[in-house]
Amino acid sequence: MDRSGASPYLPVMSLIKTDSGEWEIVLGLEVHAQVISDAKLFSGAPTTFGADPNTQVSLVDAAMPGMLPVINERCVEQAVRTGLGLNAKINLRSVFDRKNYFYADLPQGYQISQFKDPIVGEGQVEIDLPDGKTRTIGIERLHLEQDAGKSLHDQHPSQTYVDLNRSGVALMEIVSRPDMRTSDEAAAYLTKLRSIVRYLGTCDGNMDEGSMRCDVNVSVRKPGGELGTRCEIKNVNSIRFVKQAIEFEARRQIEIIEDGGKIVQETRLFDPGRGETRSLRSKEDAHDYRYFPDPDLLPLILKQEFVDGIKAGLPELPDAKKARFVKEYGLTPYDAGVLVAEKETAEFFETVAKGRDGKEAVKLVTGDFFAMLNRRGVGIDKSPISAASLGKLLDLQADGTISGRIAKDLFVAMEETGKDPAVLVEERGLKQVTDTGAIEAAIKAVIDANPGQLAAYKAKPTLFGWFVGQVMKSTGGKANPKVVNELLKKALDAS
Repeated sequence: MDRSGASPYLPVMSLIKTDSGEWEIVLGLEVHAQVISDAKLFSGAPTTFGADPNTQVSLVDAAMPGMLPVINERCVEQAVRTGLGLNAKINLRSVFDRKNYFYADLPQGYQISQFKDPIVGEGQVEIDLPDGKTRTIGIERLHLEQDAGKSLHDQHPSQTYVDLNRSGVALMEIVSRPDMRTSDEAAAYLTKLRSIVRYLGTCDGNMDEGSMRCDVNVSVRKPGGELGTRCEIKNVNSIRFVKQAIEFEARRQIEIIEDGGKIVQETRLFDPGRGETRSLRSKEDAHDYRYFPDPDLLPLILKQEFVDGIKAGLPELPDAKKARFVKEYGLTPYDAGVLVAEKETAEFFETVAKGRDGKEAVKLVTGDFFAMLNRRGVGIDKSPISAASLGKLLDLQADGTISGRIAKDLFVAMEETGKDPAVLVEERGLKQVTDTGAIEAAIKAVIDANPGQLAAYKAKPTLFGWFVGQVMKSTGGKANPKVVNELLKKALDAS
């Protein structure tokens, strides 16, 4: 990661105050996103998650003598697609290098990666912050590389097992500039990045399955001062843990400096149980890996037509969709941001809102509907109420068939039965009463039964709401509220 600190994206200053003054956190993230592909980066071995150990390993993945890597075009296409989604420069010429280091689960003794000439260059991501503001975070590069295998330390009391199923799986390493200054910004960046790759279909973003992992680079400095020595927190696998790791590590570094010590450049791990980072090893610099171009792979040369073809097929991405929702449906930027965060949620909302009042649609989706999903602990794909049915519920309200009060009951019935709302209205006799004669009769009965309240109303007109409630109660909530208000006012004033 470039540590110059020079960036066109000026950060919003957020400082930590201690007895010795103010401190600024400087953050950069390196996100490893597993490419959605049926085969690995340089072999035809499958990439299915959860397979039995060592059942998805080709001779290339196991680094058997004489085996040569062959590039997977699909992985190249996915990397370019992601780069375009990050508003980044696509390099028509890139080079695969050997990054040399030893781990028991790295069969070759080196990783095929990209160093000086990555497939994707500088880009940018706009993030949405909790206070409603937005910021732009610079992307330094995206490069393709192989994943390593996995060491299993909990299978035997004294031995470590190795599973090579992940060995050779294609990763996109997306490196940000050190533009972030708070844990909230880092969380917002990671959330936005995950949303973009999911929209693009290039990575599923499932951090709990390891298909997206994050290395967090943390340093501290006096505001506007020279960049401090950074520590890298390796393989953090949830957004919540990223925030916790940053907050602990920043405090740790500040305490060391204030006590007269110096920060040692190192790689650290985050312990979620204790909420703290701990040292893993001294941090290597690029020269320690002895990068050199892989002699088994020619430079990757892309044609502009190839890139243009991918660009032409890109979907509408979160930022564009958010802007359209604000303009087309009259939503607030906040509501639009909530809806477009997940592609499935945006599609669901649009089905509900199409041809209807967008503000009523967002109120229903983000209100009762989201509450129902949270209560059930399910996603939209498991919802007992479809988007089409939710849209019909809004139609029944808009045309006066049901009142807002009945709509609440009808929503509950839809959740319980999964039935079409119009069917439930007929089955349960929920149709709104608009017959003025029936409503007038109900009003007269309420007034006649409550002479004391009528006298009190004459002295205190704010009791009008009490009469409305009694009329609605007597009609089982089916009376049209607007008609009730109009007729009741006349009846009370005439009494």
